[in-house]
Amino acid sequence: MAKNDKREKKTDYGSVLRDLKENGPGRLYLLWGAEDYLRESYFDEIKKLCLDGGGADFNHHRLSGASLDMQKLSESVDTIPFMGERTLVEVRDFDINSIKDEQVDRLKNIVSDIPEYSTVVFLLPTGYEPDGRLTAIKTLKKLGNAIEFTTQPQSLLINWITRRFAALGKSIGKEGCEKLIFTSGELMTRLIPEIEKIAACAKSDAVTVKDIEKVAQRIPEASVFEMTDRLAQKNFNAAAELMAELLQSGEHPIKILAMIGFQMRRLFTAKVALDKGLGKDFVMEACGINHPFFAEKLLKSASGFSLDKLKTAVELCAESDYRMKSSSEDDGDILKELLLRIAVEET
Repeated sequence: MAKNDKREKKTDYGSVLRDLKENGPGRLYLLWGAEDYLRESYFDEIKKLCLDGGGADFNHHRLSGASLDMQKLSESVDTIPFMGERTLVEVRDFDINSIKDEQVDRLKNIVSDIPEYSTVVFLLPTGYEPDGRLTAIKTLKKLGNAIEFTTQPQSLLINWITRRFAALGKSIGKEGCEKLIFTSGELMTRLIPEIEKIAACAKSDAVTVKDIEKVAQRIPEASVFEMTDRLAQKNFNAAAELMAELLQSGEHPIKILAMIGFQMRRLFTAKVALDKGLGKDFVMEACGINHPFFAEKLLKSASGFSLDKLKTAVELCAESDYRMKSSSEDDGDILKELLLRIAVEET
């Protein structure tokens, strides 16, 4: 599920991987992004290319932690490779956004003078966003290869899911792939165990939507989407059951409310699009949706509401947010009341 106000610009993983293989490893990399599966796969390719000549135990230097010892970094970068052609310096989990001013110049001096035989890779933690306004980030991006590993476009993700199932002796159609993405999210790291679980449980060689519904773990955003679907269908009992599942899932009520409010705003936008005769592309752009079938599902759900009802639902979410943050009321009770009030508005 997209969570941004605008559609995410996708990284062409195939292109950056081809460039790496054709031109060989560079001297400096900054790797980050939500799609840690691709980030780690890319780093594995860098590692293979750097250490292919041998001496991996001597030429691979690992530094990790929120803080970074600049002296150790400098020494690692300058270490001449032994029984191999390159030195690989792997820097993980460095909190580069919080680097102290006195360290910035030292870092800049080190990465500005990386020997030809060295490759330095900064791998930021999953969910960590480098602040492009900072001098340290600007320096790494200017001198090296800065790559954000985003979730992949629908066609590539569907092809990847299809191949993963095929490797397990199963086939799956486009509808099944879309259902899996909707249910379990776009991240490959999260999808891999779901694919393995579904393939193991499916009785037929062809995986069906029912197989996915029965086995796949549902992300909270999917539950919220389905809950608003049930509200659109006037199936209030099913909506209440989904709310109960969300409250029992361990997610904080404030986060659940944020997801509900976000979904209601998207439904409002989709309803405006329907009323104005605007198409799916408008909804994808306006709502930050990366997959066409999400937009189609959103438009279908929005058709079950009136514009006034959705406007009221958005206002009720804002009111509930204020109550959670300013009163001593139980957050779970506020969520239950929110659902009831939206349901009453829909009767």
